[in-house]
Amino acid sequence: MEKMTTWWLSLEQGSSPDWLLNVGLLLTLSAVLWGAWWLISRRLAHVATATKFIWDDALVHAVRRPVSWLIWLWPALISIGVVVENTSHYSITFLAVVRHLLLVWTLIWILLRLISNVETALASNAKDLTTLNAVSKVLRLMVMVIGGLVMMQNLGLSLSGILTFGGVGGLVVGMAAKDLLANFFGGLMIYFDRPFKVGDWIRSPDRQIEGTVERIGFRMTVIRTFDKRPLYVPNSVFSSIVVENPSRMSNRRIKQKVGLRYQDAAVVGEVVEGIKQMLRQHPDIDSHQTLIVSFDNYGPSSLDVLVYTFTKTVNWVEYKDVQQDVMLKIVEIVHQHGADFAFPTSTVQLGDNALMALESSSLKA
Repeated sequence: MEKMTTWWLSLEQGSSPDWLLNVGLLLTLSAVLWGAWWLISRRLAHVATATKFIWDDALVHAVRRPVSWLIWLWPALISIGVVVENTSHYSITFLAVVRHLLLVWTLIWILLRLISNVETALASNAKDLTTLNAVSKVLRLMVMVIGGLVMMQNLGLSLSGILTFGGVGGLVVGMAAKDLLANFFGGLMIYFDRPFKVGDWIRSPDRQIEGTVERIGFRMTVIRTFDKRPLYVPNSVFSSIVVENPSRMSNRRIKQKVGLRYQDAAVVGEVVEGIKQMLRQHPDIDSHQTLIVSFDNYGPSSLDVLVYTFTKTVNWVEYKDVQQDVMLKIVEIVHQHGADFAFPTSTVQLGDNALMALESSSLKA
């Protein structure tokens, strides 16, 4: 054991009379370790696949490739140090820093792969993809920032100086890129407030924005309009406009006016009651919501009956089918009571002089 420790220390220092043999031993050791790791990781992947948990699969797949690269690169860096030390006059102290950076980067790589794997595994059954994407992006950003600070510290840079410079530089960058920052914080507000999510149909009465949300990024939101055109909206826009989310409706409303003829005034009450009973018994009408059928207005040429109710479905296509069915049943009810629908008419009253002129012109003809 003592000989092994002495040999390893001599390798790290780069000084050894049998440096070619040591390089060969290092490469052989890398191959043996890589083969052992390949067998172990394969077995771990098989065991993880047999379980119902997603975390073990995500962890095993996240670790396999970075560790494989580390097994080859770490001895390779030591071998490079041995070769440089014994064939030139250059210092190899920088290789120790490179090895530390390699360890940090391997850890960052594993964490990033783990986050991506967990996100992919949860996406298939996630009820809120928007929140899942937001959390994964924030975690990736945290890993990159913390990893970057650790790597800077390994390079000998002062973290206090970096943070101080970052505060001053952040102020300058913030003034120069205020629109970019506004879009970034607008995206964060969308993630936190969740006025809509990916897949929702949204529209704004303030702007010509209407369509299905395809992607919510940190800078812009992609909306696919109903004529299949992509609409790229900066996130800062959503902080200053009203956004309507029809996808979160609990019901859809049917609001119609039925115009009956004035000569059908005697049966208006019966027609109203018949429509009301039909709506109460309709399987696709939500009777727990507001339901109004009433004689509403004396129109210029019709007696107007208001029909106001809500469907159970919120799907647009299904709603149109229910609305059509309700309107056709209203036609049947109106005709069953001997009534009919009014159409615009006008009555012209002529005075005596006009009647005399009309009669004389007819006699001449």
